[in-house]
Amino acid sequence: MMQQITVSTMSREEYLALEEHSEIKHEFFQGEIVAMAGSTFNHARLSGNVHHAISTRLQGKHCQAMNSDMRVQTPTGLNTYPDASVFCGKPELQDGQCTLLNPLLIIEVLSPSTRSYDRGDKFAHYRSIPVLQDYLLIDSTRLAVEHFRRTSNGEWILHEYQTLSDSLPLPAIGIELPLTEIYADIDWEL
Repeated sequence: MMQQITVSTMSREEYLALEEHSEIKHEFFQGEIVAMAGSTFNHARLSGNVHHAISTRLQGKHCQAMNSDMRVQTPTGLNTYPDASVFCGKPELQDGQCTLLNPLLIIEVLSPSTRSYDRGDKFAHYRSIPVLQDYLLIDSTRLAVEHFRRTSNGEWILHEYQTLSDSLPLPAIGIELPLTEIYADIDWEL
């Protein structure tokens, strides 16, 4: 869930200074910032589930999962905090190790207020990351995962998963992710 903050123009340096002392996270693009508001119980649970499931599978491997505290910057200039991300090898960092530049996988948990943005403009920014191979959109209102995978010729292919028996292959990081773990303990009645 995001809320627009009215700012005429802010430099990236001013944004970084704001983030350093802010109790909430903000997205930054072309001088404008957007406050990233809190989320629902299911949104937070899904984010935690997917981070845990990936982290567990990556133990002892050369890839590492990051949670929503890790800011990502795209070559197009978007600075944001995905719900989870994964890099492999050495992390490319800037801003005092607060900004990751080389995620192979980015995960967003969809909320009714952000789903269009996450599928549209935000995904366009993410696609500008040269090493990005996979983009997962996890629905927080129903059992549904959209997996966008970059092919060797740079095209993006969509695979959809909608049953708990599905398992999502992520060959770029060498794991499979069962939907039973992503959606573990989700209460649709909340």
